[in-house]
Amino acid sequence: MSHDHDHDHSELSDIELRVRALETLLTDKGYIDPPALDELIETYETRIGPKNGARVVARSWINPEYRKRLLSDATAAIAEFGFTGRQGEHMVAVENTPETHNMVVCTLCSCYPWTVLGLPPVWYKSAPYRSRAVRDPRGVLAEFGVTLPKETQIKVWDSTAEVRYLVIPMRPVGTDGWSEDKLAELVVRDSMIGTALALDPAKLETAA
Repeated sequence: MSHDHDHDHSELSDIELRVRALETLLTDKGYIDPPALDELIETYETRIGPKNGARVVARSWINPEYRKRLLSDATAAIAEFGFTGRQGEHMVAVENTPETHNMVVCTLCSCYPWTVLGLPPVWYKSAPYRSRAVRDPRGVLAEFGVTLPKETQIKVWDSTAEVRYLVIPMRPVGTDGWSEDKLAELVVRDSMIGTALALDPAKLETAA
């Protein structure tokens, strides 16, 4: 199973070529407006995307009362930020701890919480991930570079058309006193799916 979804490719795949050809055809016929399409993609990749979920997670890290609301009724707690709408109507938040690590998959199709995570990654929709995440979650996590202690239990949650999940990764040590905005920078999309951990704060500090 390949996870090089964030790397640049020198050549386009057959699917990418087909998409480009279809986009060109629809544009030529006047069915789509390229700038509007680019704006839509930008919206889901950035504004209606992982940054939304990161804000939710960061708030839960510093505000115990909000964390309780999030774990009790994620849909309502997320709506406090104004993040509502299609693909986010019925949300459930699950919290990672030293004893339990949560991971999300959709075994039937690709149900995904667009309102807080943006567009789903290609690998999330792939057949290998959808099947192996259930059968061998620890092995799949290792392929993503996540090695957990043997005593840590791994729970796999199957997202459906009725319920979608948001993983709350563990807050990294060494972040005492950090602001909510700064903490949000540590939260990446994959950590809210459960296939990654929050970023190392030392690396963020070094990059800054």
